Amino acid sequence: MEAFIQNHQFNYIKQQVQSVVHGHSTANDKGVLAAVKSMALERSTQLFNDINDEQRQLLEPIGSIVHKEEGDQFLSTLKPYVIPFQKVSAQTLKKLFPKVKKLKTPSLDDVDWKSISYLGWNDSGSEKKFLVVDDLEKGKLVGLQGTYKPLPNQKGICVICNHFEEVGLFVAHVKGSAQGMFTRKGNYICQNTEACNERITSLDKLHDFVNRVQQKE
Repeated sequence: MEAFIQNHQFNYIKQQVQSVVHGHSTANDKGVLAAVKSMALERSTQLFNDINDEQRQLLEPIGSIVHKEEGDQFLSTLKPYVIPFQKVSAQTLKKLFPKVKKLKTPSLDDVDWKSISYLGWNDSGSEKKFLVVDDLEKGKLVGLQGTYKPLPNQKGICVICNHFEEVGLFVAHVKGSAQGMFTRKGNYICQNTEACNERITSLDKLHDFVNRVQQKE
C-alpha cells in the first residue's frame, strides 16, 4: 500500500488517539466510551476523500485503543504511510532565496521529512526566519524570508498552527503593484518550527499565511 497520509493528517489522527486514551482514563460509562471511539474513527477516515478498504482497515484499530502505549503502537503502524515533504538540497534552497548572498541553511540530514508540513529555520545572526512551503496550486516550492523578532518572555497565537506558544513577529518586504514600492507584511508565528509542525492539523492557515504575505497591493 502506498503512502496516503500527510503530516497534518497524521497529527490530527494523533489528536484522536489522545482523545480515546483520555476518554478511558476519565469516563466509566460504556456508552460514552463507545461514542468517543466511534467519533475518533469517523473523524480520522473523513480526512481522506477517496479512502479505500485497505486504508480504512489500517485506521480501524483506533477503536480498540485503551492505553497510551497502545496508541503509540497504533501511530507507529501509520508512520510508514505518511507522505514525506518534498526533500530539498542546499542548492535548491539557494535557488529559492537568490537574493540572500550568504544563506545559512539548516542541517538537512537531520530533517524528518515525514514530520513536517513546511521547512523553516531561524538565522539569529541576521534576525531572519526562512520558510519553504509546498504550493499545491502552483505545483512548486515557495520560499519566504522575513525579519523575525521573538516576543521575550511572552506567548501568543501562531497563525500557522493556531496554538498558544512562544512566537515571534515575522515580517516580509513584498513588492507592491507600483514599481519600486514595497509593503511590509507579516504576523506572529512559532519560534520553534519543529514543534509548530507537530501541532499542524490543517494546511488552511499555513496557505492563508503564505498567500497573505505574497499578495501584492
